[in-house]
Amino acid sequence: MIYKFALGLITFLLATNTSSIPLGINLLSSLNPVFPAGIVGWALLILRVSTGGLFILHGYPKVTHLKQWANSMHMPIFMCFLSAWSMFLGGFALIIGFLTLLATLPIFASMVFAAFLEITSGKPFVARDPYLIPEDQYKGPLGKGEPPSWEKAFMYCVMLITIAVLGPGAFSLDASIFGQ
Repeated sequence: MIYKFALGLITFLLATNTSSIPLGINLLSSLNPVFPAGIVGWALLILRVSTGGLFILHGYPKVTHLKQWANSMHMPIFMCFLSAWSMFLGGFALIIGFLTLLATLPIFASMVFAAFLEITSGKPFVARDPYLIPEDQYKGPLGKGEPPSWEKAFMYCVMLITIAVLGPGAFSLDASIFGQ
């Protein structure tokens, strides 16, 4: 069912006359059909590349240890498969700025779900700083780390929304393909 919707959407976007509808095929790239250059373009490049790099770093261990991750999350392996590969491959797409909007959406869904899991398990938005927590109360994985919170998932959502709305900028593959 979902694949029919996706195929229909792609067919519509490819058949749309981009001069009559401002988004048209550019919807594959971003919600904004303009590819800003200059300082805004450079800022979007930095945001896109750094966010993409972070998702590659987060996705790779999940891809390589998929079953272990799914078991620790108590989630079906298929859902973890989708999330891990969307982070990993979406990170590469963000770095080069290719089909940027389509790259951000599945990662965004994963981050919203991650925030939901943290919120429903009672985690705070911002955890106390580790140096303020007595040693016997939290050690984290391998005896070190940050206390759990949903702050990181929230910030990733903010970064992905910014990229989806403003687009990849002029220094991207999307600008080369879809730019006027």
